[in-house]
Amino acid sequence: MKEFIINKNEAGQRFDKYLKKLLKEAPGSFLYKMLRKKNITLNGKKAEGKEILKEQDRVKLFLSDETFEKFHGNAAASVTRLSEDYPDYPLEIVYEDEDSLLINKPAGMLSQKAKPEDVSANEYVIGYLLRTGAITRESLKTFHPSVCNRLDRNTSGLLIAGKSLRGLQYWSEALKSRSLEKYYLALVEGSVAQNAHLKGYLLKDHGSNEVTIMESPIQDASYIETSYEVQENYGKATLLKVHLITGKTHQIRAHLASTGHPIIGDMKYGSRKSNELWRKEAAVKRQMLHAYELVTEEKKYFQAKIPEDMEQALNYAQNNPDNKY
Repeated sequence: MKEFIINKNEAGQRFDKYLKKLLKEAPGSFLYKMLRKKNITLNGKKAEGKEILKEQDRVKLFLSDETFEKFHGNAAASVTRLSEDYPDYPLEIVYEDEDSLLINKPAGMLSQKAKPEDVSANEYVIGYLLRTGAITRESLKTFHPSVCNRLDRNTSGLLIAGKSLRGLQYWSEALKSRSLEKYYLALVEGSVAQNAHLKGYLLKDHGSNEVTIMESPIQDASYIETSYEVQENYGKATLLKVHLITGKTHQIRAHLASTGHPIIGDMKYGSRKSNELWRKEAAVKRQMLHAYELVTEEKKYFQAKIPEDMEQALNYAQNNPDNKY
């Protein structure tokens, strides 16, 4: 007999989902048969599998060691995989509590895997939590902390991860309901004199991973809203604080470009000639877009420091207002 006590990271999920993680090699038919025969119990009682687990619940498995090891998976191989899959990386921590972790993602890092062989912020976060003891290798068998929001690979800034199921549920609901306000800093081409609230429709081409902005709705297009406030007008460039009201693929980049003010360094939606000049004069190698601030419904504010390459671009814009970028 083996007994497991539900911890805070495992609480809140259905019992059968927990069992499918614990005995990941077992077919569902086997699990439900064991539940019916009371070979698997919850708090000493027969269970159906649809129960929602609570912290300190007790799960007992009346299985032979051979059966448990067969369906649980190879522990030695799992340990080896963990060290390879979750490498150590020096994350810049903006905020951390028992349920949440906010980091300042550097440009060039994927938020989540695009291909199975990728290593993303998701894996680095789990590596950090393992190293600091916030989670254990054993707990990963039944719960995986996860990044909740996405940033383009070459956009820097605030990335949210749920360390517990409670954290994942909180941030996922805040993002879904739009109660979480998301603000970005964008250095754009040209002189922007006034604040604006933009509305439109975004259509994504999945083949090219490029989007088009339109004023009127068409089939498969999503409604979008983006507003911004002018922070600093440098003459030939302007720093904007952008409020991402909806949250679609490349929304800020394409919406600003549609107004004639593309983000400097954006090779997909900006001017190639202008971007080449910025690369040559100010070493700009990616879009100057930074996820700067998050404001929760409870009015908690989180800010991520502007990265060095963006600071360098801002200094260049300030000191060269008349340059023909």
